[in-house]
Amino acid sequence: PLGGFVRFKGENDPKVSGGLAAANPWVRLAVLFAGPAMNLFVGIILSAILFYNLGEPLLNHVLVKQVALNSPADQAGLRVGDLIRMVDNQEVNSVEELHSAIYANLGHPTQITYQRGDQVSVITLTPRDPPPEEGAIGIQMGYATKPISWTAAIPRGINAAYEYVRAVLSLPIRIFQGETGPEEGRLVGYKGMFDIYQEIQSPLWFFMVITISLGIGNLLPIPALDGGRIILILPEILIRRRIPPRYENVIHLVGFAMLLMLLLYINLQDFINPVLLPK
Repeated sequence: PLGGFVRFKGENDPKVSGGLAAANPWVRLAVLFAGPAMNLFVGIILSAILFYNLGEPLLNHVLVKQVALNSPADQAGLRVGDLIRMVDNQEVNSVEELHSAIYANLGHPTQITYQRGDQVSVITLTPRDPPPEEGAIGIQMGYATKPISWTAAIPRGINAAYEYVRAVLSLPIRIFQGETGPEEGRLVGYKGMFDIYQEIQSPLWFFMVITISLGIGNLLPIPALDGGRIILILPEILIRRRIPPRYENVIHLVGFAMLLMLLLYINLQDFINPVLLPK
């Protein structure tokens, strides 16, 4: 899932008999789409496995997944497995709602209504300025889940992959409109990916995201990537004129050099400005 390089016979030279560059444009188009399509297919399979193994989230049941030792939540008596129902008598039906309600009360005593088994209880705690590696009250939030079958997991895996693709493609627009901060939408390199991997709870989810991201990235119309090669095939299909191979090779060479510089910049940023996941 971390990517791989494949060099086809006659990839850049149409004079090589039986090579990729000598094939008709539709064959080359199919070959170039095959790699990203497989990335997306594998991402769907990994997503379906996740749903089957972990169950379907119950989005109106906010679950306490971890409690930090000596945190406000720990001292107030919250435990792993508790369901958060209300904050200051206001219902919370999502992780986002709970997060917003907690951080709106930093430094102020706050009532938390939670359910443990069949018993509903109320505690009071004071959200703090979050210390490193912990949140304001010291819990990891998540959703309760219910088991589902393989037949139910597959369509949910497809939908989850679709929603992720849609989120990635709409990211530039959301950043431009101010809905998402630049830090949340930043590109990360190898160190950044490792930092994220250390923080997440599901390695399978991590590999699903990487795999789908590779599929999307390879389809971008950038020279040297599959998407860039696809763009250069289109004139041959639409107007029956092929870009001379020597010019095409120069375009890909320049694109590859720019990608290397971008990769270097992104990896340097991972050290200068390390990835910090929200708590």
